[in-house]
Amino acid sequence: MTKHILDTAWVRAQFPAFAEPSLQGQAFFENAGGSYTCQPVIDRLFRFYTQRKVQPYADYEASRLGGAEMDEARARMAAILGVATDELSFGPSTTQNTYVLAQAFGQMLQQGEAIVVTNQDHEANTGPWRRLAERGIEIREWCVDPETGALNPDDLENLLDENVRLVCFPHCSNVVGQINPVVEITALAHAAGAFVCVDGVSYAPHGFADVGALGPDIYLFSAYKTFGPHQGLMVIRRPLGELLPNQGHVFNGDSLYKRFTPAGPDHAQVAACAGMADYIDAVYAHHFDAEVSPAARGTAVHDLMRAHETTLLQPLLDAVATRNSVRLIGPSDAAGRAPTVALALNRPGEEVAAELAQHGIMAGGGDFYAGRALSAMGVDMDKGVLRLSFTHYTSESEIDQLLSALDAVL
Repeated sequence: MTKHILDTAWVRAQFPAFAEPSLQGQAFFENAGGSYTCQPVIDRLFRFYTQRKVQPYADYEASRLGGAEMDEARARMAAILGVATDELSFGPSTTQNTYVLAQAFGQMLQQGEAIVVTNQDHEANTGPWRRLAERGIEIREWCVDPETGALNPDDLENLLDENVRLVCFPHCSNVVGQINPVVEITALAHAAGAFVCVDGVSYAPHGFADVGALGPDIYLFSAYKTFGPHQGLMVIRRPLGELLPNQGHVFNGDSLYKRFTPAGPDHAQVAACAGMADYIDAVYAHHFDAEVSPAARGTAVHDLMRAHETTLLQPLLDAVATRNSVRLIGPSDAAGRAPTVALALNRPGEEVAAELAQHGIMAGGGDFYAGRALSAMGVDMDKGVLRLSFTHYTSESEIDQLLSALDAVL
């Protein structure tokens, strides 16, 4: 089988930011906070605002086309994710989507039933669930290894019993970066009779998952981190979606994809999400010839992106691992983690990020809403971490620029 290599020059040509004069000479390493936006998304957003900015789904042409574009976004993204069209919902953010889900579970669960959360998560996939303790729901914490930051599935098994109704965990942490074995964890939870909620926000920028193949009941991620507009995408598989109480308008209760959208959707941004599917299809068409299903295209592009990222990531991990003043959070092997690299230093991460900016490096410092994980690993929260994150459109020359900048400031 021919090994395909990502055409980085072609990829970067699909993102207007790389041709933007004000950004020249600056290398973007805070992608985990939000990615650049691809041209197809920008085109669709512009078209909607200029041609379709009316109430959708009426009989007049602009309205009909606006609704059709929203439907297209749902259908095409669901197909890439390997789920049914109505199993995909859009909302204002992943945090908001999780909060709505927590309200639904809070109404469904009985006092004494339990939810498992982790301390590896971003606050979005742990805080809303923990608040259900106020309703008498037992919250059990699956804890990271304080040295490595990893979640051990054996520890989860010790938390599972007939009272556990839901297990929540990240596909990968936004500071630890290690890719969790979703299939294995989901199987453990399902065997114990629990549903599974996976926060895919920090994983999805590195390739869309085949959620249907992975098996969780809920999978969440954010379009503004996957080259799209500011929307949260939420897969809820039908058996669970029909079981949970309706959180939308009473007249939307029979519509699976509307049941967990309490407010009216952002029409333009939902429609623009089809641009993410345009981009995946374009990447596939540029690198491959075979006609395959949308989910298979997504998987092929995922693997292409991951191979490129892994090649670029290992030199960065090797460079920081040799520094006595730096503690690398998470694995030192690029194959087992996302290119989201948190470094605990002997001074505040924000301070170092500001110094890197003087060298044309755009990065961030702080706790990144993952204070539970960092505290569990003994990180000084007054200093936080420096986070360096990239994605498939990052070039080898930008990695070289980053390594030179780190030599100058560390």
